Amino acid sequence: MARQLVLDLPFRAAMGRSDFFVSDANAAAVAGVEAWRDWPLSKMVLVGPAGSGKTHLTHVFCDQSGARLIAARDIGAFNPTDLAETQAIAIEDADQIAGAHAAQEALFHLHNACAHRNVALLVTARSAPARWGLSLPDLDSRMQQAGQLTLAAPDDQLIAAVLVKLAADRQMALTPALLGYILPRIERSLAQARDFIARLDAEALADKQRPGLKHVRAILARDEG
Repeated sequence: MARQLVLDLPFRAAMGRSDFFVSDANAAAVAGVEAWRDWPLSKMVLVGPAGSGKTHLTHVFCDQSGARLIAARDIGAFNPTDLAETQAIAIEDADQIAGAHAAQEALFHLHNACAHRNVALLVTARSAPARWGLSLPDLDSRMQQAGQLTLAAPDDQLIAAVLVKLAADRQMALTPALLGYILPRIERSLAQARDFIARLDAEALADKQRPGLKHVRAILARDEG
């Protein structure tokens, strides 16, 4: 049977609170984000590896607080005082500005503007502030004073729920049998789950069939090879 050419078209992942599955691995972080009005000093750092759910949880925060979401590397393009004219702000990937002095200066001034106006500030990163390697001491000390929420390594329950969610985002249905076959054979990583579902979607589309065991086995065989 001829395989269909698959175009790499974008799809929109569901990012609402109802789409965020809570397990023992992330329950504390979810509760902490949802309690944003009670953060000490009105600031919090959300830490977790790539694919751990930081972006999704940050979108939950933005939906609940009305926060504006900005990538840390782009923060220099904004006026900190103007940004602080709201009740909440989210800055993503702050650990990526270690070598960018201008961005660090901008985040420092934004932090101060938020503190002055009691604006909730959520900052995300892959590691704790002490490991970012910031070259601006004033920013470094302020980030280390912030509370910290950590997304732990995902457990089996979370990985299973994420596989089902990611498949649903692509209008795919995973049967319990198929999910049970996949789960013990992939790395315990949300990034790996995302990659696997994307490849399963492409494999099934190319075969013009619903995703099945043969498609899963083909992907796993290529990984082992």
